[in-house]
Amino acid sequence: MTRLLKGAAGKPSLWKRITDWALTDVGVLVKGVDEASLESLEEILLGADFGVPATLQLTQHVEALIRAGRLRSQKDVLEAVANEIRALLCAHEADTALRYADPPPTVFLFAGVNGVGKTTTIGKLAYRLRRAGRTPLLAAADTFRAGAIDQLRVWADRVHAGFVSARPGGDPAAVAFDAVDAARSRGADVVLVDTAGRLHTQNDLMQELQKVERVLAKKTDGAPHETLLVLDATIGQNAIAQARVFSQALRISGFVLAKLDSTAKGGIIVALTQEFGIPVKLVGTGEDVKDLETFDAGRFADEVLTES
Repeated sequence: MTRLLKGAAGKPSLWKRITDWALTDVGVLVKGVDEASLESLEEILLGADFGVPATLQLTQHVEALIRAGRLRSQKDVLEAVANEIRALLCAHEADTALRYADPPPTVFLFAGVNGVGKTTTIGKLAYRLRRAGRTPLLAAADTFRAGAIDQLRVWADRVHAGFVSARPGGDPAAVAFDAVDAARSRGADVVLVDTAGRLHTQNDLMQELQKVERVLAKKTDGAPHETLLVLDATIGQNAIAQARVFSQALRISGFVLAKLDSTAKGGIIVALTQEFGIPVKLVGTGEDVKDLETFDAGRFADEVLTES
């Protein structure tokens, strides 16, 4: 099974950085609350993209245990940090399953900024769905770029999925509307709607995306059944800024973290779930068509809390 966190060469893992901290700071810390030592822990967690709320929660938890006299050794402190990280990572584990409509078709709407890996994620998910015995149909509602339509068509051919598109410059909402009709007529049970990559500051394009969501809701009950925001795991707190704007415009049901294999940090998952209460549902773990996995918080916690 692919490691979720591979990290850049030469970069120490989060847990290695925490254990190094413990070797130098815990001896002082367990004798009483030492602000400098706690600040060092905060810096490590912020550097790993945990975000301010989660970082404060974790360090305050450690501080409270120290004040209560429950942490008396390096081992005690490391166990307390590990347990709290695991609790934060696993907080939304029960919500990670994708939701499917009964009766079909199910509609998944994908959103995200330019270049985040949205179309590739859709292709990989279509492959997973085919392997699971489902019949996906890919809808090219990114009509802003002709190249985007062609890219999704290549993915549809590659994974043997249905495909619906329009001419460049066409109405994205009309493509989504037609895709649901096509799914019903062709017997496809899952529609994957690609949308134009847009900067989260482009209000006109955000309104266009809202129109796609509204049209789908009118077209079939409960649609879109998942609205998935694709984020780049390597950009740290910028992903939080993107999620804030998209979650104000759309009813985001889950995050997809692309390129998770390219970071040794991983705290962005904690930051996202802490701020939004929205689970990470899928993670990209490489460039191969098979490298998309359902997010497993327990497994991810195990990897975060190992040396390499």
